[in-house]
Amino acid sequence: MSHQKSVFIVDDHPLVREWLGALINQQPDMSISGESETAPDALSKIDVLKPDVVIVDITLSSGSGLELVKDIRRVSPESVSLVLSMHDELTYADRALRAGARGYVSKRDTTKKIITAIREVCAGRVFVSPEVQAQITERYLGNRSSLSDISALSDRELEVFRMLGQGQDTRQIADSLSISIKTVQVYCTRAREKLGLAGHHELMRDAIRWWEQQAAKQSA
Repeated sequence: MSHQKSVFIVDDHPLVREWLGALINQQPDMSISGESETAPDALSKIDVLKPDVVIVDITLSSGSGLELVKDIRRVSPESVSLVLSMHDELTYADRALRAGARGYVSKRDTTKKIITAIREVCAGRVFVSPEVQAQITERYLGNRSSLSDISALSDRELEVFRMLGQGQDTRQIADSLSISIKTVQVYCTRAREKLGLAGHHELMRDAIRWWEQQAAKQSA
């Protein structure tokens, strides 16, 4: 590489930003150009800085990582996005790639793999781990074992479903995603219909159980 690649980090955990920043600044071919903990703040900074790479956490306390990836393509098309997440690859990896990300890595991956991922997307290639590739392949072969057919949900519906599973109510979800309570209720209704659930209580039950499964995988 002829010059250092600039990297912008979007993650709502200060320790993760500090760890990633230190890791990246140790590399001779890349450096941190900025960081943010929320999607709106990140987008405004990225619009100005135009970094080469944006590392995006899927789940942010304010805003959606998937929506941010889409917005980055709009405001800074020269920047490539790399999603770094703790979440179920089967649910999120292909969504991230369809949203426009050029790679997907887990926070559980080695530091070497994360640096490799950054270099790969900088070089114009797509990076996903062999494990993620295998899981995506299994999905398209029809070997699903999820609690419900989560893949039927849109990105926004999945975001609302996840927040329900975390115990957030409709007002909290609306505030976090900067949408109206009525819009949240519409997403809930659509998710319930797609998952074949009889009512809101069943939607809440499945959301909580699904989120508990995600948490269990993260701690495994």
